[in-house]
Amino acid sequence: MKYLLDTHTILWAFGNREELSSATVRAIDDPANKKYVSIASAWELAIKIGKGNIVFEGGVELFFRTVRNNGFGVLSVKPKHVKIIETLPRLHGDPFDRILVASAMSEGMCIITKDENIQKYDVPWIW
Repeated sequence: MKYLLDTHTILWAFGNREELSSATVRAIDDPANKKYVSIASAWELAIKIGKGNIVFEGGVELFFRTVRNNGFGVLSVKPKHVKIIETLPRLHGDPFDRILVASAMSEGMCIITKDENIQKYDVPWIW
């Protein structure tokens, strides 16, 4: 199975695993699963660090290194993902979450998220 982790999910996976559900932990820890983080999540993290809304020692450089060292792929935002945004229902106003939904739809991925607004979309998800 291919999983796309929401931004909060990847941060909790690296720092606060007790925040994750048991289904999430199983999906992340299963070596048979392919796990991805969107470049949009790194962008969101960089913005939040820059605004002082979140403290992440080492910044996005450490984020990318941690992602790679833990066997996660980095999913680029592709034109086909952006195209889906044009017709995506406005169930969620956050542009970062909307591109995650569009990316997962386009790539046949399941999103790992606690976000109830993402869960309203016609895309596979677990929590």
